[in-house]
Amino acid sequence: MAAASRFFFTLTLSLSVCLLPLVYCNSEGDALYTFRRSLSDPDNLLQSWDPTLVNPCTWFHITCNQDNRVTRVDLGNSNLSGHLVPELGKLEHLQYLELYKNNIQGTIPAELGNLKSLISLDLYNNNISGTIPPSLGKLKSLVFLRLNDNRLTGPIPRDLTGISSLKVVDVSNNDLCGTIPTSGPFEHIPLNNFENNHRLEGPELLGLASYDTNCS
Repeated sequence: MAAASRFFFTLTLSLSVCLLPLVYCNSEGDALYTFRRSLSDPDNLLQSWDPTLVNPCTWFHITCNQDNRVTRVDLGNSNLSGHLVPELGKLEHLQYLELYKNNIQGTIPAELGNLKSLISLDLYNNNISGTIPPSLGKLKSLVFLRLNDNRLTGPIPRDLTGISSLKVVDVSNNDLCGTIPTSGPFEHIPLNNFENNHRLEGPELLGLASYDTNCS
């Protein structure tokens, strides 16, 4: 009996160790399924997003790494409507969040600032409102930030100037206010990437003007 007990204990321990990575994937699947439930999907592109599967790596429009962690969500130009959800911030290994050219509404959740591996945040050509969360300044791997052609308001957070990896910023065609940053990566961003924000003034004069000018 003792030998049998040791066998079952060892078997149970081995299974637990093997399944540990799947626990992480399950939490990512839960986050993505929460996002799916917030969306209207008339073309049934998300039909494969089955929450009963072990992890979301077999779902269409999802890419995972060798550890079965989600690295890409590719849903650009997919005729989706709905809103973003805070749970997306749980995708710790996500590198690309591609949701451009849909009809996503609501605000950008501050929790997206938890996506420490994010390289590209493409939310352009939607119907997103509210402000740009200062928490996006925590995305120290971010290279591409495209938020153009939405209904965003408020100033451009100065937290973004601390992202040294940032190469592309486009916030044109919104309703932003204040002044355009000129420090850090913004030194090399062309001015036409800020155009058609009627309350957004020219480049800030460091030490001479408040960046949130004209935002009241």
